[in-house]
Amino acid sequence: MAEGKMILLVEDDPDHELLTIRALKKSNIVNEVAIARDGEEAVNLLFGSSPIRPQVILLDLKLPKLDGLEVLRRIREADSTRMLPVVVLTSSDEERDVVRSYSLGVNSYIRKPVNFSDFAEATRQLGMYWLVLNECPPKN
Repeated sequence: MAEGKMILLVEDDPDHELLTIRALKKSNIVNEVAIARDGEEAVNLLFGSSPIRPQVILLDLKLPKLDGLEVLRRIREADSTRMLPVVVLTSSDEERDVVRSYSLGVNSYIRKPVNFSDFAEATRQLGMYWLVLNECPPKN
């Protein structure tokens, strides 16, 4: 599970989780998607006994247990995950969330579009960029 171009989706809203997976499939992005439904689960997947190394992390900010900003802080503090691409994918339009995300080292900040076709297109573009075009640093 640790190899390949896996996506880690950190999302507590089951509807948004399903929409994201549906949008990825609709865009012919068939990469494995690991799901963490709260911040603590995300941290456990990344730093637990069998850590995963996704190609990209799609991170919601408003999460139970640990919020997305705290997850991002931990990702950037650890040598093993510091360079993983992290895309905040959130419904938050608070300027302070944008500023804080970038100050913690997020690679991209995207507000979730409201309607499905816009959401699907944003997800397709995310997938194309981060899974196909982007050159990631070598895995440790």
